[in-house]
Amino acid sequence: MRLGSGMTTDDAPAPESPAVLRYTAFSTDPLGGNPAGVVLDARGLDDGGMLAVAAELGYSETAFLTGLPEAGAAGGDGRVFTIRYFSPKAEVPFCGHATVATAVALAERTGPGDLVFETRAGTVPVTVTEENGTLRATLTSVEPDVTGVAEDDVREALGALDWPAADLDPALPPRIAFAGARHLVLAAASRARLADLAYDFDRLEALMRRLDLTTVQLVWRESADVFHVRDPFPVGGVVEDPATGAAALAFGAYLRVLGAVAGSAVLTLHQGEDMGRPGVLTVELREGDPRVRVSGAGARIPDGG
Repeated sequence: MRLGSGMTTDDAPAPESPAVLRYTAFSTDPLGGNPAGVVLDARGLDDGGMLAVAAELGYSETAFLTGLPEAGAAGGDGRVFTIRYFSPKAEVPFCGHATVATAVALAERTGPGDLVFETRAGTVPVTVTEENGTLRATLTSVEPDVTGVAEDDVREALGALDWPAADLDPALPPRIAFAGARHLVLAAASRARLADLAYDFDRLEALMRRLDLTTVQLVWRESADVFHVRDPFPVGGVVEDPATGAAALAFGAYLRVLGAVAGSAVLTLHQGEDMGRPGVLTVELREGDPRVRVSGAGARIPDGG
């Protein structure tokens, strides 16, 4: 088959590989926070191509901009994007840290300001600000939801984690929380319990697939507004996620439903310390707005870093 003047399929150039950027989210240190891949123009990739890129990179998620603003489009400022997220094993409907990473990458190129990401979970507004040379992204969740979880499922999760039920904090009961993705929230009664994480990967993955969970959000409450969190992520092919924006959003909704925080609150979540990749996530709840906000800094990971 001829493709053009004198060119055959054997002569046709191979399609160029997409440029894959690497950023960390929820930290200014490339060695902290949660690394994410970012592809700023993925219009030439199909599902299999995006999954292959994510699997090769090996981060918990890679973000792909599959729909870019049209020049001169009416009714907007040209900063509305369609975005998809892939773990090394599958697509996920929403990913907070990869959204932060993508927003920071865009802001480095076009300046701070407001962005809108159209995700599989819904529309996610993002605002990027700059202070003393540091870019910080704040994203607003879709409307959240918090539901109960069957006692048998809690027992199965604890069995996979090898956590005795007595090690749970009775003030923060198990729930499934959603703010773009579903997470099972389990609260540890002590920091030592949270630090000791060695779980049955296959067993927990099976439970999570049955319950359609993205991560298990393990938390310990240090004070009224400070928490330490960890997120096993076997369904994504990753033992643990270092800083999980989607779970932080869901956790904010969880606390609100429990009445564990006031109508308006700002929470600090520390994650990644037990992995050697410390990050800080700021969660904001606003009176009268059911949505939750999470913010954090982001930084480019140098080539070879």
